[in-house]
Amino acid sequence: MDEDGWTADLAREALPADLVRLGIGDDAAWLAAVPDGWVVATDVLIDGVHGVVADVGAAALAAKAVHVNVSDFAAMGARPRALLVGLVLPRDDTASCLEGVRAGLRAACREHHLALVGGDTNVAEGPLVIAVTMLGTPGPGGLVTRTGARVGDRVSVTGPLGGSLGGRHLAPRSRVEAGEVLARSGRVHAMMDVSDGVARDLPRLCRASGVGSLIDLERVPVHADVPEAAPDRPMRALCDGEDFELLVAHAPWDDDTLAALARLDATPIEIGVVTEAAEGLVLVRAGVPQAWPRGGFDHLASVP
Repeated sequence: MDEDGWTADLAREALPADLVRLGIGDDAAWLAAVPDGWVVATDVLIDGVHGVVADVGAAALAAKAVHVNVSDFAAMGARPRALLVGLVLPRDDTASCLEGVRAGLRAACREHHLALVGGDTNVAEGPLVIAVTMLGTPGPGGLVTRTGARVGDRVSVTGPLGGSLGGRHLAPRSRVEAGEVLARSGRVHAMMDVSDGVARDLPRLCRASGVGSLIDLERVPVHADVPEAAPDRPMRALCDGEDFELLVAHAPWDDDTLAALARLDATPIEIGVVTEAAEGLVLVRAGVPQAWPRGGFDHLASVP
């Protein structure tokens, strides 16, 4: 198949959307204006870093590339609407990767009701690379950022953590509806998704808000994907990453919000409190304060 044929196939499969005035097939897409402006996120996934195509298939990596962007929208209470995809296909496995990527994109777009409006395709020596840029709009409750956490807020997560690399990281469940509920509640002051692990992501939220935090390790929910025999399961929950649950700084919940979140299987689990910036980040274990762990994932950790 040539590039024009691939593009034509995608255009036939792309979901229609009221915001798309001109989609795949021209030099650029044309989208309708929206009253509250566009929300935009992007992620790049690479074979061998975010999943191994030889083990899981190109479809799984392509679907994940969509899901991780959807998670970023959930973290702000936003609603994803459309996406563009940039591909670098491996020269030694181009045909198989093309078919897998198409299947993965199709499935993920249908799951999240997304319009695929464009992108670019290249072939080169090296691994499969999938870059997704997603566009959307603020949800009914507006946007929640990382910057509004207040001293005295509770810190909660929307589900158990850890062990995602056993396979869960390839198909994270969408928290878009939960993100919208949280944004509408008026109780949430700051929010983000857990992509690199609470140990790395919570400091980002605290830094953005100019606050500190105290987390009780015994209250951090451990996912069943962390083997019972694994050493230090609670620390795994704090550090593993790619959970894509929501990390929230909030006032006390009201009953209606808790009921709505329970219906979405996203009942928040309180793990700590927001403190003054001068107190820094503190982890309490068995009642004893200790230094914040150096954990989570950092793509630039090996760069001198």
